[in-house]
Amino acid sequence: MDDQTRIELEAAAFRRLLQHLDERKDVQNIDMMNLTGFCRNCLSRWYGEAAAARGIAMDKDAAREAIYKMPYAEWREKYQTEASDAQKAAFQTSAKH
Repeated sequence: MDDQTRIELEAAAFRRLLQHLDERKDVQNIDMMNLTGFCRNCLSRWYGEAAAARGIAMDKDAAREAIYKMPYAEWREKYQTEASDAQKAAFQTSAKH
């Protein structure tokens, strides 16, 4: 496989991941962190870092909006729930970021 095809496939898979996360707003970031070690905020940070590595100015809010498909504050208001004590405890033991 040539590099351009690989890049296109990786980009398509990333777009599909974002679509899946958008369809699963019920899945909380803390649950993702507890199970996978990353969440939507991690993706937005990586997205911003990739932009910066290419000399593209992108602030934290713009990177988050690219991942959340809306301003982060709006997403939190609409979809984020209060973490349970069990979720918080699991995060404390699993967090390695």
